[in-house]
Amino acid sequence: MNATTEDIQQKCNKHIFGTYARFPVAFVRGEACRLWDDAGKEYLDFLSGIAVCSLGHCHPEITLAISEGARKLIHVSNLFYTYPQVELAAELTRLSFADKVFFSNSGAEANEAAIKLARKHSSDNFGPGRFHIISMKDSFHGRTMATLSATGQSKVHHGFEPLVEGFSFVDFNSVSAVQAAITDKTCAVMVEPVQGEGGLNFPAPGFLRELKALCKERKLLLIFDEVQSGMGRTGSLFAYEQEDAAPDIMTLAKALANGLPMGAMLATDEVARAFTPGSHATTFGGGPLIASAALATLRIISEPAFLAKVRETGAYLKSSLQELKERYSFIKGVRGRGLMVGMELGTPGAKFVSKCLERGAIINCTHETVLRFVPPLVAGRSEVDEMVGILDGIFKEETI
Repeated sequence: MNATTEDIQQKCNKHIFGTYARFPVAFVRGEACRLWDDAGKEYLDFLSGIAVCSLGHCHPEITLAISEGARKLIHVSNLFYTYPQVELAAELTRLSFADKVFFSNSGAEANEAAIKLARKHSSDNFGPGRFHIISMKDSFHGRTMATLSATGQSKVHHGFEPLVEGFSFVDFNSVSAVQAAITDKTCAVMVEPVQGEGGLNFPAPGFLRELKALCKERKLLLIFDEVQSGMGRTGSLFAYEQEDAAPDIMTLAKALANGLPMGAMLATDEVARAFTPGSHATTFGGGPLIASAALATLRIISEPAFLAKVRETGAYLKSSLQELKERYSFIKGVRGRGLMVGMELGTPGAKFVSKCLERGAIINCTHETVLRFVPPLVAGRSEVDEMVGILDGIFKEETI
């Protein structure tokens, strides 16, 4: 390509909505845990498209599935059957608590479907007027009107009021707060087993099990948003497996097709019966091309040996970052599971993100002070050592 980063930036500013504060880098190629910009500079990717390219960039098996799928069939209406979609659904249900799958194009759409399903199930079984959903403070569920209304962060609400009616927010990790928020209008509780955008917050021991028991007692549906924590990110295929607390509904997206746009809502048979022909639909969801890529992705990530390697590398990353904490007083804490790790700082983290980028490493900052590390799941110790070495150099400069 002949265009420079400056040319691309100017054209972007002229023609694309300004909904992102973009870094002045234009990427043109990727392979495994590496990206290259238009000037040929190499970057170590510890963000993976925000937990999306979990098998790394241009994984050969996924690339093959895409190319073969494109030669066979790209799209037909969901009025017909396609083999990749059915096979993918069968694998997802085999590997999870669920019996049925609805495919979408994104995490927000999957969560939108979950909200609709919960309300429809409640209406069918308990009559009208039971539509309230309890969500968590600092949660993030998407940018559609319903999913931003379900998100417990006021910054995403600003300017879009009035929000969709029927959502309230309680403290994450507090079953008593959930219990106090239940009314005769409540139909469901919606929670991320790990809060990603909210600052890498992990469930306290027993929280999700107690929440499940409360929902069962009060005849409420339990919805787990695993858009970011699912697909092997925390060292098990789904984060809920580590908590022994299967939900009634679960949503997936991000890593499901390793970079191609796909989301999914999974549910038990009893809950799924609330959706009948015409109650919910999508044009592109679960199309044969993307389903082929997702099926190949799922088969790789679900292998026990692969997940064991994620846990091993994740533990090494966490301990390596913990060593930095012992040396630098402005690091408040390190927390993580698998390769979903956060480093909480006592100072805003944006400057460290920019300095990493200058040195050829990609991370980001969430909740203003938490550096987020979500590298491709194929990363190993050498990539961890490289990332931690870059951080160490930057932190040393901070203390001079």
